[in-house]
Amino acid sequence: MTNLLSNSDARRVFLSKQGLSAPPNRALTKAGLLQLIHELGFVQVDSIQTVERAHHQILFSRNQTYRREHLKALLEKDGALFEHWTHDASILPSAFFVYWKHKFLHQERVIIERWRKWRGEGFEAAFEETYERVRRDGAILSRDIKADGHVSGGWWNWHPNKTALEYFWHTGKLAIAGRSNFQKIYDLTERVIPAEFREPEVSREEFVDWACRSALARLGFATHGEIAAFWNLVSPDEAKAWVSAHREELTEVLIEPALDGKARPSWAFADFPSTLDSYPDAPPRIRVLSPFDPMIRDRNRTERLFGFFYRIEVFVPEPKREYGYYVFPLLEGDRLIGRIDMKADRKKSTLDVKRLWLEPGVKPSAGRLERLEAELDRLARFAGVEKVVFLEGWRG
Repeated sequence: MTNLLSNSDARRVFLSKQGLSAPPNRALTKAGLLQLIHELGFVQVDSIQTVERAHHQILFSRNQTYRREHLKALLEKDGALFEHWTHDASILPSAFFVYWKHKFLHQERVIIERWRKWRGEGFEAAFEETYERVRRDGAILSRDIKADGHVSGGWWNWHPNKTALEYFWHTGKLAIAGRSNFQKIYDLTERVIPAEFREPEVSREEFVDWACRSALARLGFATHGEIAAFWNLVSPDEAKAWVSAHREELTEVLIEPALDGKARPSWAFADFPSTLDSYPDAPPRIRVLSPFDPMIRDRNRTERLFGFFYRIEVFVPEPKREYGYYVFPLLEGDRLIGRIDMKADRKKSTLDVKRLWLEPGVKPSAGRLERLEAELDRLARFAGVEKVVFLEGWRG
Protein backbone atom coordinates (compact mmCIF):
# COMPACT_ATOMS: atom_id res chain seq x y z
CA MET A 1 0.00 0.00 0.00
CA THR A 2 1.29 3.44 -0.97
CA ASN A 3 0.66 6.30 1.44
CA LEU A 4 0.18 9.90 0.32
CA LEU A 5 1.96 12.40 2.55
CA SER A 6 0.75 16.00 2.35
CA ASN A 7 3.35 18.68 1.86
CA SER A 8 2.66 20.18 5.28
CA ASP A 9 3.11 16.77 6.96
CA ALA A 10 6.28 16.13 4.97
CA ARG A 11 7.75 19.44 6.12
CA ARG A 12 6.74 18.72 9.71
CA VAL A 13 8.46 15.33 9.65
CA PHE A 14 11.61 16.58 7.99
CA LEU A 15 12.01 19.62 10.26
CA SER A 16 11.63 17.41 13.29
CA LYS A 17 14.25 15.01 11.96
CA GLN A 18 16.52 18.00 11.41
CA GLY A 19 16.29 19.15 15.03
CA LEU A 20 14.30 22.25 14.12
CA SER A 21 11.07 21.40 15.95
CA ALA A 22 12.38 21.23 19.52
CA PRO A 23 12.15 24.37 21.70
CA PRO A 24 15.15 26.48 20.63
CA ASN A 25 15.77 27.89 24.10
CA ARG A 26 15.73 24.69 26.17
CA ALA A 27 18.92 24.19 28.19
CA LEU A 28 21.48 22.25 26.16
CA THR A 29 24.12 20.37 28.13
CA LYS A 30 27.33 18.97 26.67
CA ALA A 31 25.72 15.51 26.62
CA GLY A 32 22.67 17.02 24.95
CA LEU A 33 24.86 18.59 22.29
CA LEU A 34 26.44 15.23 21.51
CA GLN A 35 22.97 13.70 21.25
CA LEU A 36 21.84 16.51 18.92
CA ILE A 37 24.80 15.97 16.59
CA HIS A 38 24.16 12.22 16.68
CA GLU A 39 20.54 12.80 15.65
CA LEU A 40 21.54 15.18 12.85
CA GLY A 41 24.28 12.80 11.73
CA PHE A 42 26.83 15.46 10.84
CA VAL A 43 27.49 19.18 11.12
CA GLN A 44 29.32 20.74 8.19
CA VAL A 45 32.48 22.74 8.82
CA ASP A 46 33.33 25.79 6.75
CA SER A 47 35.93 28.53 7.09
CA ILE A 48 33.77 31.49 6.04
CA GLN A 49 32.88 33.69 9.01
CA THR A 50 30.61 36.33 7.50
CA VAL A 51 28.61 36.23 10.72
CA GLU A 52 29.69 33.01 12.46
CA ARG A 53 31.35 29.82 11.25
CA ALA A 54 28.91 27.33 9.73
CA HIS A 55 29.14 24.62 12.39
CA HIS A 56 28.46 27.07 15.22
CA GLN A 57 25.53 28.69 13.42
CA ILE A 58 24.00 25.32 12.49
CA LEU A 59 23.94 24.31 16.15
CA PHE A 60 22.84 27.74 17.39
CA SER A 61 19.89 27.79 15.00
CA ARG A 62 18.61 24.63 16.69
CA ASN A 63 19.34 25.62 20.25
CA GLN A 64 20.24 29.10 21.34
CA THR A 65 21.80 27.95 24.60
CA TYR A 66 24.50 26.14 22.57
CA ARG A 67 28.01 26.74 23.93
CA ARG A 68 31.06 26.60 21.68
CA GLU A 69 33.25 25.29 24.49
CA HIS A 70 31.09 22.16 24.70
CA LEU A 71 31.77 21.41 21.05
CA LYS A 72 35.50 22.01 21.50
CA ALA A 73 35.60 19.67 24.50
CA LEU A 74 33.70 16.92 22.68
CA LEU A 75 36.10 17.20 19.74
CA GLU A 76 39.46 17.85 21.35
CA LYS A 77 39.24 16.47 24.88
CA ASP A 78 36.57 13.77 25.11
CA GLY A 79 37.12 12.13 21.73
CA ALA A 80 33.34 11.88 21.33
CA LEU A 81 33.37 13.64 17.96
CA PHE A 82 35.77 13.54 15.01
CA GLU A 83 36.22 15.53 11.85
CA HIS A 84 36.13 13.97 8.41
CA TRP A 85 34.29 14.05 5.08
CA THR A 86 30.72 13.23 4.20
CA HIS A 87 29.96 15.24 1.05
CA ASP A 88 31.99 18.03 2.67
CA ALA A 89 34.21 18.41 5.73
CA SER A 90 32.01 17.70 8.74
CA ILE A 91 31.92 17.01 12.46
CA LEU A 92 30.68 13.49 13.20
CA PRO A 93 30.07 11.31 16.27
CA SER A 94 33.09 9.10 16.95
CA ALA A 95 30.64 6.21 17.28
CA PHE A 96 30.46 6.35 13.47
CA PHE A 97 34.24 6.02 13.02
CA VAL A 98 33.97 2.25 12.54
CA TYR A 99 31.92 2.85 9.38
CA TRP A 100 34.31 5.50 8.07
CA LYS A 101 37.01 2.84 7.97
CA HIS A 102 35.32 1.60 4.81
CA LYS A 103 35.55 5.10 3.36
CA PHE A 104 39.26 5.17 4.19
CA LEU A 105 39.83 1.93 2.27
CA HIS A 106 37.94 3.31 -0.70
CA GLN A 107 39.97 6.53 -0.59
CA GLU A 108 43.22 4.59 -0.57
CA ARG A 109 42.20 2.84 -3.77
CA VAL A 110 41.29 5.97 -5.70
CA ILE A 111 43.13 8.90 -4.22
CA ILE A 112 46.64 8.08 -5.44
CA GLU A 113 45.52 7.94 -9.07
CA ARG A 114 43.36 11.06 -8.75
CA TRP A 115 46.01 13.11 -6.98
CA ARG A 116 48.75 11.98 -9.35
CA LYS A 117 46.77 13.56 -12.19
CA TRP A 118 46.33 16.69 -10.07
CA ARG A 119 49.86 17.02 -8.64
CA GLY A 120 51.94 15.08 -11.15
CA GLU A 121 54.34 12.18 -10.77
CA GLY A 122 56.29 12.03 -7.51
CA PHE A 123 53.74 13.99 -5.50
CA GLU A 124 53.95 11.37 -2.71
CA ALA A 125 57.69 11.86 -2.20
CA ALA A 126 57.23 13.45 1.22
CA PHE A 127 54.73 10.91 2.55
CA GLU A 128 57.10 8.71 4.57
CA GLU A 129 59.07 11.55 6.17
CA THR A 130 55.88 13.47 7.03
CA TYR A 131 54.23 10.51 8.73
CA GLU A 132 57.42 9.78 10.66
CA ARG A 133 57.60 13.41 11.79
CA VAL A 134 54.08 13.22 13.22
CA ARG A 135 54.73 9.83 14.81
CA ARG A 136 57.92 11.06 16.44
CA ASP A 137 57.07 14.64 17.38
CA GLY A 138 53.30 14.60 17.86
CA ALA A 139 50.48 16.85 16.69
CA ILE A 140 51.42 19.34 13.99
CA LEU A 141 50.04 22.04 11.68
CA SER A 142 51.00 21.95 8.02
CA ARG A 143 52.68 25.36 8.31
CA ASP A 144 55.15 23.85 10.81
CA ILE A 145 56.71 21.65 8.13
CA LYS A 146 56.21 23.77 5.03
CA ALA A 147 58.78 23.06 2.35
CA ASP A 148 61.48 25.74 2.00
CA GLY A 149 60.81 28.14 -0.85
CA HIS A 150 57.32 26.84 -1.54
CA VAL A 151 54.78 29.50 -2.54
CA SER A 152 51.28 28.54 -1.47
CA GLY A 153 48.53 28.69 -4.05
CA GLY A 154 45.57 27.37 -2.11
CA TRP A 155 44.28 23.81 -2.36
CA TRP A 156 45.62 23.40 -5.90
CA ASN A 157 49.21 24.08 -4.83
CA TRP A 158 49.71 22.37 -1.49
CA HIS A 159 53.34 21.94 -0.46
CA PRO A 160 54.49 18.28 -0.39
CA ASN A 161 54.12 17.90 3.39
CA LYS A 162 50.61 19.38 3.34
CA THR A 163 49.72 16.91 0.58
CA ALA A 164 51.03 14.08 2.76
CA LEU A 165 49.09 15.26 5.81
CA GLU A 166 45.88 15.49 3.83
CA TYR A 167 46.42 12.09 2.24
CA PHE A 168 46.92 10.41 5.59
CA TRP A 169 43.89 12.22 7.01
CA HIS A 170 41.67 11.21 4.09
CA THR A 171 42.78 7.60 4.42
CA GLY A 172 42.41 7.42 8.20
CA LYS A 173 46.03 7.17 9.33
CA LEU A 174 45.95 10.70 10.75
CA ALA A 175 43.08 12.50 12.45
CA ILE A 176 42.30 16.09 13.35
CA ALA A 177 43.30 16.73 16.97
CA GLY A 178 41.97 20.30 16.93
CA ARG A 179 42.25 23.57 15.07
CA SER A 180 44.35 26.71 15.54
CA ASN A 181 42.86 29.79 13.88
CA PHE A 182 40.83 27.25 11.91
CA GLN A 183 43.94 25.49 10.60
CA LYS A 184 43.87 21.73 11.11
CA ILE A 185 46.13 20.14 13.71
CA TYR A 186 47.07 16.62 12.58
CA ASP A 187 48.05 13.70 14.78
CA LEU A 188 48.14 9.91 14.62
CA THR A 189 44.62 8.50 14.61
CA GLU A 190 45.40 6.25 17.57
CA ARG A 191 46.22 9.35 19.63
CA VAL A 192 42.96 11.10 18.70
CA ILE A 193 40.16 8.52 18.32
CA PRO A 194 39.44 6.45 21.48
CA ALA A 195 40.08 2.73 21.12
CA GLU A 196 36.42 1.87 21.74
CA PHE A 197 35.55 3.63 18.47
CA ARG A 198 38.76 2.96 16.55
CA GLU A 199 39.31 -0.76 17.02
CA PRO A 200 36.00 -2.50 16.11
CA GLU A 201 35.42 -3.72 12.55
CA VAL A 202 32.22 -4.19 10.57
CA SER A 203 31.71 -6.10 7.34
CA ARG A 204 30.94 -4.40 4.05
CA GLU A 205 27.37 -5.68 4.30
CA GLU A 206 26.97 -4.22 7.80
CA PHE A 207 28.49 -0.94 6.59
CA VAL A 208 26.07 -0.58 3.66
CA ASP A 209 23.12 -1.51 5.89
CA TRP A 210 24.10 1.13 8.45
CA ALA A 211 24.74 3.81 5.81
CA CYS A 212 21.29 3.32 4.24
CA ARG A 213 19.32 2.65 7.41
CA SER A 214 20.79 5.57 9.35
CA ALA A 215 20.31 7.95 6.41
CA LEU A 216 16.65 7.04 6.01
CA ALA A 217 16.10 7.41 9.77
CA ARG A 218 17.44 10.97 9.61
CA LEU A 219 15.57 11.93 6.46
CA GLY A 220 12.22 10.43 7.47
CA PHE A 221 11.44 9.57 3.85
CA ALA A 222 13.70 9.46 0.81
CA THR A 223 14.40 8.07 -2.64
CA HIS A 224 17.31 5.67 -2.97
CA GLY A 225 19.31 8.54 -4.48
CA GLU A 226 18.64 10.71 -1.42
CA ILE A 227 19.58 7.83 0.85
CA ALA A 228 22.93 7.47 -0.92
CA ALA A 229 23.59 11.21 -0.94
CA PHE A 230 22.99 11.73 2.77
CA TRP A 231 26.39 10.43 3.93
CA ASN A 232 27.98 10.12 0.48
CA LEU A 233 29.31 6.72 1.57
CA VAL A 234 27.46 4.36 -0.78
CA SER A 235 26.39 4.60 -4.41
CA PRO A 236 22.78 5.08 -5.58
CA ASP A 237 22.91 1.51 -6.94
CA GLU A 238 23.93 0.19 -3.52
CA ALA A 239 21.11 2.16 -1.90
CA LYS A 240 18.65 0.86 -4.49
CA ALA A 241 19.78 -2.71 -3.81
CA TRP A 242 19.41 -2.11 -0.06
CA VAL A 243 15.82 -0.89 -0.56
CA SER A 244 15.02 -3.99 -2.64
CA ALA A 245 16.51 -6.28 -0.03
CA HIS A 246 14.60 -4.68 2.85
CA ARG A 247 11.17 -4.13 1.30
CA GLU A 248 9.48 -5.91 4.20
CA GLU A 249 10.77 -3.18 6.55
CA LEU A 250 9.76 -0.31 4.28
CA THR A 251 6.66 1.35 2.93
CA GLU A 252 6.27 3.47 -0.18
CA VAL A 253 5.07 7.04 0.33
CA LEU A 254 4.10 9.68 -2.21
CA ILE A 255 5.34 13.11 -1.14
CA GLU A 256 3.19 16.04 -2.20
CA PRO A 257 5.44 18.79 -3.61
CA ALA A 258 5.29 22.39 -2.41
CA LEU A 259 4.66 23.63 -5.93
CA ASP A 260 2.74 22.16 -8.84
CA GLY A 261 3.94 18.78 -9.95
CA LYS A 262 3.56 15.07 -9.43
CA ALA A 263 3.87 13.49 -6.00
CA ARG A 264 7.32 11.97 -5.63
CA PRO A 265 7.61 8.26 -4.71
CA SER A 266 9.85 7.77 -1.70
CA TRP A 267 10.57 5.18 0.96
CA ALA A 268 10.04 5.22 4.71
CA PHE A 269 10.17 2.65 7.47
CA ALA A 270 7.02 0.54 7.68
CA ASP A 271 5.77 2.12 10.91
CA PHE A 272 5.93 5.58 9.35
CA PRO A 273 2.19 6.26 8.89
CA SER A 274 1.38 5.35 12.50
CA THR A 275 4.05 7.69 13.88
CA LEU A 276 2.98 10.85 12.05
CA ASP A 277 1.18 12.31 15.07
CA SER A 278 4.37 12.10 17.14
CA TYR A 279 6.10 14.82 15.13
CA PRO A 280 5.55 18.28 16.67
CA ASP A 281 4.95 21.49 14.77
CA ALA A 282 8.01 23.67 14.35
CA PRO A 283 8.16 26.75 16.63
CA PRO A 284 6.70 29.82 14.90
CA ARG A 285 9.74 32.03 15.48
CA ILE A 286 12.05 33.11 12.66
CA ARG A 287 15.47 31.50 12.49
CA VAL A 288 18.48 32.37 10.34
CA LEU A 289 20.01 29.29 8.73
CA SER A 290 23.59 28.84 7.64
CA PRO A 291 24.00 28.38 3.87
CA PHE A 292 25.56 25.02 4.85
CA ASP A 293 22.71 23.94 7.10
CA PRO A 294 21.97 20.20 6.68
CA MET A 295 18.28 20.99 6.26
CA ILE A 296 18.99 22.67 2.93
CA ARG A 297 22.08 20.70 1.88
CA ASP A 298 20.10 18.83 -0.77
CA ARG A 299 18.99 21.88 -2.78
CA ASN A 300 16.59 19.89 -4.99
CA ARG A 301 14.86 18.35 -1.96
CA THR A 302 14.60 21.83 -0.42
CA GLU A 303 12.89 23.12 -3.53
CA ARG A 304 10.44 20.20 -3.68
CA LEU A 305 9.48 20.35 0.00
CA PHE A 306 9.57 24.08 0.60
CA GLY A 307 9.19 25.64 -2.84
CA PHE A 308 12.41 27.53 -2.10
CA PHE A 309 15.18 27.78 -4.69
CA TYR A 310 18.53 28.39 -3.04
CA ARG A 311 22.09 28.39 -4.31
CA ILE A 312 25.12 29.79 -2.53
CA GLU A 313 26.85 32.40 -4.68
CA VAL A 314 30.31 32.49 -3.07
CA PHE A 315 31.90 31.21 -6.28
CA VAL A 316 29.68 33.20 -8.65
CA PRO A 317 31.34 36.34 -10.11
CA GLU A 318 29.86 39.39 -8.40
CA PRO A 319 28.17 40.86 -11.52
CA LYS A 320 26.32 37.56 -12.03
CA ARG A 321 25.06 37.14 -8.46
CA GLU A 322 21.31 37.26 -8.03
CA TYR A 323 21.47 37.96 -4.30
CA GLY A 324 24.93 38.14 -2.73
CA TYR A 325 28.19 36.51 -1.70
CA TYR A 326 26.88 34.75 1.43
CA VAL A 327 23.13 35.04 1.86
CA PHE A 328 21.27 33.35 4.72
CA PRO A 329 17.90 31.55 4.31
CA LEU A 330 15.14 32.49 6.76
CA LEU A 331 12.98 29.80 8.35
CA GLU A 332 9.66 30.83 9.94
CA GLY A 333 7.81 27.92 11.49
CA ASP A 334 7.76 25.31 8.73
CA ARG A 335 8.27 27.75 5.83
CA LEU A 336 11.37 29.17 4.19
CA ILE A 337 10.19 32.77 3.84
CA GLY A 338 13.16 34.56 2.35
CA ARG A 339 16.84 35.33 2.61
CA ILE A 340 19.00 38.01 4.15
CA ASP A 341 22.41 39.47 3.31
CA MET A 342 24.35 40.59 6.36
CA LYS A 343 27.83 40.68 7.83
CA ALA A 344 29.34 41.06 11.29
CA ASP A 345 31.64 44.07 11.52
CA ARG A 346 33.75 43.22 14.54
CA LYS A 347 35.64 46.52 14.51
CA LYS A 348 32.40 48.44 14.94
CA SER A 349 30.78 45.59 16.90
CA THR A 350 27.72 45.60 14.64
CA LEU A 351 25.73 43.10 12.62
CA ASP A 352 25.16 45.01 9.38
CA VAL A 353 22.01 44.04 7.49
CA LYS A 354 22.49 44.86 3.83
CA ARG A 355 19.37 43.48 2.19
CA LEU A 356 16.25 41.42 2.87
CA TRP A 357 14.36 39.45 0.22
CA LEU A 358 11.02 37.87 1.12
CA GLU A 359 9.51 35.12 -0.99
CA PRO A 360 6.47 35.91 -3.20
CA GLY A 361 3.34 36.03 -1.06
CA VAL A 362 5.26 36.62 2.19
CA LYS A 363 4.28 40.03 3.52
CA PRO A 364 6.61 42.25 5.56
CA SER A 365 4.03 42.64 8.33
CA ALA A 366 4.93 44.46 11.52
CA GLY A 367 4.77 41.23 13.52
CA ARG A 368 7.02 39.37 11.08
CA LEU A 369 9.61 42.15 11.05
CA GLU A 370 9.56 42.22 14.86
CA ARG A 371 10.23 38.49 14.95
CA LEU A 372 13.07 38.96 12.45
CA GLU A 373 14.62 41.75 14.51
CA ALA A 374 14.38 39.62 17.66
CA GLU A 375 16.23 36.78 15.93
CA LEU A 376 18.88 39.13 14.56
CA ASP A 377 19.42 40.49 18.07
CA ARG A 378 19.95 36.94 19.33
CA LEU A 379 22.33 36.15 16.47
CA ALA A 380 24.30 39.36 17.05
CA ARG A 381 24.85 38.45 20.69
CA PHE A 382 25.95 34.97 19.68
CA ALA A 383 28.39 36.40 17.11
CA GLY A 384 29.84 38.68 19.80
CA VAL A 385 28.73 42.06 18.43
CA GLU A 386 26.75 44.68 20.30
CA LYS A 387 23.94 45.71 17.98
CA VAL A 388 22.14 45.20 14.69
CA VAL A 389 22.42 47.99 12.13
CA PHE A 390 20.04 48.11 9.17
CA LEU A 391 21.90 49.74 6.28
CA GLU A 392 20.20 52.09 3.87
CA GLY A 393 18.09 50.23 1.31
CA TRP A 394 17.96 47.00 3.33
CA ARG A 395 14.27 46.54 2.55
CA GLY A 396 14.91 46.81 -1.18
